[in-house]
Amino acid sequence: MKKLVMFAAACAISLPVYAQNVATVNGKPLTQAQVDQFVTLLISQGAQDSPQLREQVKQEMIGRMVAVQAAERAKIDRDTAVRQELELARQSILVRALMEDYLKKNPVTEAELNKEYEAIKKDQANRQEYLVRHILVAEEDKAKDLLKQLKANDISFEEAAKKNSIDPGSGQKGGELGWSQSASYVPEFAQAVEALKKGEMTPEPVKTQFGWHIVQVDDARPVSFPELAEVKPQLEEMMRQEKLAKFQQSLMDDAKIQ
Repeated sequence: MKKLVMFAAACAISLPVYAQNVATVNGKPLTQAQVDQFVTLLISQGAQDSPQLREQVKQEMIGRMVAVQAAERAKIDRDTAVRQELELARQSILVRALMEDYLKKNPVTEAELNKEYEAIKKDQANRQEYLVRHILVAEEDKAKDLLKQLKANDISFEEAAKKNSIDPGSGQKGGELGWSQSASYVPEFAQAVEALKKGEMTPEPVKTQFGWHIVQVDDARPVSFPELAEVKPQLEEMMRQEKLAKFQQSLMDDAKIQ
């Protein structure tokens, strides 16, 4: 008999942890389990568990219940636009959860990361970046005249750029554009840069959509490639997005759409 009494007492103490109501709002219970679920969601998003957080969650959920009950009494949940919005929200939550579940079951592995990193590094291995200067003018004749002066050493490139270039960004810096790969320039300019060796200047002005350029390559060097540790977060995120894109495409391919 004594054991039965102790067992009953233990049940009375332990069961309410999950079954007890933390509040009742107009006759509808708010359970501890519901509060705990909300807290767990916030913690997964970076919040710190604390008594203050739990009290805030409790009050937030009570406020929501009061408002939702008022909306239901007013039959707002039966409004066509509201029902459509609720359905769209449901779909968005399901899609997000599906993607999260897929990534959880198909994470980007260290082997995949290393393989992708080495492939990108190999692709970049033979690429160059250039330290370039240019002088931009509107007329071809003006460009040819400046080029003639430069070739005759009548004026320095820096001085000619400061006096004549209509590029406001580089003109006052002696035409300097800084280090960059040729791919960052418009095609005609890029081709001119790639054709020049260190210290060389274009033999003729180069025409682009911006005007006429005189281009000079001050230096060139192989593109430096960062270590995996430096780019790992960005690379991992890129690969996750690629996995999701392939997964979504596979769903579309398998679906019967008429």
